Amino acid sequence: MLRASSLLRNRRLEKQLEITDISKKTKIPSRHLLSLENEDFSCFPPEPYCSLIIKSYAQFLGIDDQEILKLFRRDFDQRRKSSSLQSSRLRFTPSLVFNLFIFISIAVFATFLGSEFIKYHRPPALKVNWPPSPSDNTLELSGLTDSEATVRINDNLIIVDSEGKFQKKIALPSNAKIVVEAKSPSGKVARQEKTYPSP
Repeated sequence: MLRASSLLRNRRLEKQLEITDISKKTKIPSRHLLSLENEDFSCFPPEPYCSLIIKSYAQFLGIDDQEILKLFRRDFDQRRKSSSLQSSRLRFTPSLVFNLFIFISIAVFATFLGSEFIKYHRPPALKVNWPPSPSDNTLELSGLTDSEATVRINDNLIIVDSEGKFQKKIALPSNAKIVVEAKSPSGKVARQEKTYPSP
């Protein structure tokens, strides 16, 4: 495919002309002539100066200026579309990977801190397996709470294992009311109670 830059450069070389000589005769800066031949679009001057320079350079070399201008616009549009497509693709550079790693690490750490903060400042979970009405004066109570919590049944301290389970056989009190409390290290209390028929 014919490219405007190649046509200009080849014609200049055919005529054995130097960029500096053309620049002096056309009053076009050498850097613009070089950028046209090298398709360095970043160095192009803004319109309408760019089109005027292309036309003047083509006329000086004896090439159809309108045809060269069309070719340059086509080449420029193709290069712009190609560069925009490349820039739209996500490139996994070492810097990007490092930044992603830092961001994910901070997010995970912040999530962990947040969950620990909420866990510390909320009452502990408490599930009590209430037995049916007792046939005698004793109850077999069991349940589940946080492993760090302390459990009391009617103000009597109960042992909690490493999984948060507890179990205790107690005598049914005279008022037949059972109160189970689980207390977190931060002092938050979860409470459940049940009243049984008096013995």
